[in-house]
Amino acid sequence: MTDSLEPKTEIIGETDNYISWKSKEPDGEVLYHIEVNNVTLHFFTEEWQEFLDLMRMLVNRFDKQVK
Repeated sequence: MTDSLEPKTEIIGETDNYISWKSKEPDGEVLYHIEVNNVTLHFFTEEWQEFLDLMRMLVNRFDKQVK
């Protein structure tokens, strides 16, 4: 396999138990990944944006409950 066929990856964030990274595929598509234990979720860009919107809603709701 040539290097041009391998996706380019970049870690977005990492904790002791979780990791998120993005990959730029050889066809130019960007995929986002979240690894939780032995499960990995894969998102296309539009799905990733919707997932981030959901996470923002959850954080906002949690912050309101804590206060």
